[in-house]
This record gives sequence, C-alpha cells and structure tokens, in this order.
Amino acid sequence: RGPDAGRLMQLMTPRDISTASVGRCLYTPLVDSAGGVVNDPVVLKLAEDRFWISIGDSDVSLWADGLVTGLGLDVDVFEPDVSPLAVQGPKAEELVARVFGDAVRSVSFFRFDVLDFRGRQFRVARTGWSKQGGFEIYLDDSSLGGELWDALWEAGADLNVGPGAPNLIERIEGGLLSYGGDMTRANNPYECGFDAFCQLDRDTDFVGRAALERIAEHGPSRRVRGVCIHADVLPMCRRPWQLFDGDRRVGQVTSVAYSPSFECGVAIAMVDSSHWESETRLVVEAPDGRYLATVRELPFGDPATASKAIEREPGDRPAAGDQVVSARTQAR
Repeated sequence: RGPDAGRLMQLMTPRDISTASVGRCLYTPLVDSAGGVVNDPVVLKLAEDRFWISIGDSDVSLWADGLVTGLGLDVDVFEPDVSPLAVQGPKAEELVARVFGDAVRSVSFFRFDVLDFRGRQFRVARTGWSKQGGFEIYLDDSSLGGELWDALWEAGADLNVGPGAPNLIERIEGGLLSYGGDMTRANNPYECGFDAFCQLDRDTDFVGRAALERIAEHGPSRRVRGVCIHADVLPMCRRPWQLFDGDRRVGQVTSVAYSPSFECGVAIAMVDSSHWESETRLVVEAPDGRYLATVRELPFGDPATASKAIEREPGDRPAAGDQVVSARTQAR
C-alpha cells in the first residue's frame, strides 16, 4: 500500500492492470527479469493505493520489497493478518448467502464485495482453485476464525458441507496449474499457457518485458499440455516423470491421477514444441515402468465427447526391447 502501489503492482506483471477497478480480482502471473514466473497469484484491488496479492506456494514479499528498495518507490510491502477460506462446490452460493446475506449472489466472477459477518466487514470474492466455482472469504481478524467456521458448518448442515482440499483429479482435468509443481521460475508465461496475460501490445513498464518480447518473437520451446496415460492404476507422482519418443526425451509429467470420467490416467506435462500437438503418441516413464501416453489440450473438456482411454496400436512401443506396463494386467 502507498502512493506507488499501483506502479509496483504493474512492474511485477506483464498483465495490464492500469484499467482495473476497485473490487476486481485479477489472475496475475508475476515475472522476474528473465521472464520466469515468480508466482501466479490472484490480485485484489482494494483501493487505488492498496492491493492484496493472494499467492501460491512461494515467496513474493522479498521480490516486491527488492523492487521497492532498488527503485525508491513509496510503498509499504508487508504480510497482513489475512486467512483466505474457500467455499467451493455447486451449493457454495447458497451456503455463503446463508451466512453473509443474499448480496453475495450479485458478486460477479472474479470480483469481491465487502459483506457483514456479525458486525465485522469481510471481503468475499467469487474465486477459488476448483472448476466447480464458489467463493473465497478473506478473514482479516483471526479471532473470528472459529466463529466463521462454525457459522458455515451450521448453516450448511443440510447441504452436506464438509472440510476439503483441492481434488487432484478435478484440478488436472480442469488444467489448474500448481506453482512449484507444474511450473517454477524456470518457466516463462508462454510455456505455462498464460499468453493472454502477456499484454505486450500495451504501453506498460514491467520487469522482464525485454525477455518476454524475445520469447514472444521466437515462440516458446515447450508448453504445458494435458496427457492421457494408458492405465487404470498409477503410482503417485512424487517427482517428474519423463516423456519419451523412442529414446528421445521430449518433456516431463508433473501431476498425475486416474480419471474415472476419462477412463485413463490424466496428467499435466511440460512438452517440447516438437511433440506438443494433440494426439501425439508418446511414452511416459513412471517409477513402476513405461506407459503409453497421448498429448491432449488443457482443460481436458467434456468426458462425454472426448476420446477416452488410449487404445494400443500395432507398433506402439517405447524403445526397442522395453516393456510397456499395462495396469489392467499388473498385480497391485
């Protein structure tokens, strides 16, 4: 917050935020001088001189404070006492309305409103890390955490409310990337599919602009893609699995789950430009063996119309002499 808060926010992102109004939530990739993704937070514009940066799993305060110090900006950078609580799912709006009133039904997608909870004002945003939709409540008074939890629990008793976490299968099917897993500072926004947020045609000054202009001119050498894996049982992906075309490594898988809807393993992968086209056949090397795989677009789309499990075709094999694992015949 401070007189230069808007300038600092713009310096960190290739997305043009100059026209954003108070009350907006903006998905905002932050980049460093090399164009690497520092984080991909949702930014809430609280006022012309105040922003909240709701970050993923990495530090941003040191990067922001470094820019403030190096450029002599008039901004205070600090971590406030704010705890986001997500209410997600098809009945989320009904539940949140019971606690915060019907005004929440008028909150538009990726906007927030300031709503009353027992005499206190909280910001409630129609955002969340799930494809089902819902809200995030920004609790800025930790003493009310228990009361807020209990209020939501009691109001949702007949809605089958329960504690939860992001669903891995749904996250992968929906193409929701996890910072630190599916992407890091080693990746630029174009590799991550954030082209729409790299608004290089706008007259904006941001760190990393020259690097992103070079990348945009030549195109990225790899991109995030979906991958279907021919298996109905898969081990956990504790570290990246390598993707191969024969003996040639052409990418890596970073998140994996079995999808009952698609009747195959679904995965998020970073794939080289030579092999990122949909329907490209590859082999993925998992801890328990090699599996056939097919490149897909993200998100995976509607299971009713998408092709389902990968069918093995003559000649579909990894490198000569290797065995392809079929989970349907492998004892577990």
